[in-house]
Amino acid sequence: MKATILVHCPDQAGIISTVTGFIHSNKGNIVYLDQHVDKPANVFFMRTVVEFQNDFSDLEHFITLFQNELAISYNMEWSLHTDDKLPRMAIFVSKYNHCLYDLLSRYQSGELAVEIPFILSNHNDLRYIAEQFSIPFYHVPFTKANRVTAEQEQIAILEKHDVDFIVLARYMQIVSGNLIDK
Repeated sequence: MKATILVHCPDQAGIISTVTGFIHSNKGNIVYLDQHVDKPANVFFMRTVVEFQNDFSDLEHFITLFQNELAISYNMEWSLHTDDKLPRMAIFVSKYNHCLYDLLSRYQSGELAVEIPFILSNHNDLRYIAEQFSIPFYHVPFTKANRVTAEQEQIAILEKHDVDFIVLARYMQIVSGNLIDK
């Protein structure tokens, strides 16, 4: 089984060593690791791809140990994603279709290893493309007058579909921090 572990926390010495040692002691082999420190904010970021031995079957135990032995002591926010469940990617788009077509072509060819539960737009112009690809389409008009209610509707749709991340495919609206935090 392969898993991706995403970590961010206050920067401090020993994080990489501790995490990689923990993974090794729990029958994991690191096949990719990337890290970055945002010095002005003093935040450490790390993405680690791990392959577990075939007999590794207790993922919940690994998650509990990681949380209790590492995450708490380093004040980490972290997540683990296995390769048996594709990430769910929502697409937000406005009126320009070229980015949407590019994403959907890559998705259809298997180049993008994701699920696309829906496409959301502040205009109805590109509904036909969603229909061509048999992907649900949501039209949420967005103006200065309805900004708050439109954003609440967007958040409800994202939560309903259990979305992992959003791609802005020429979505010509400013996305608020409130939406990003959700």
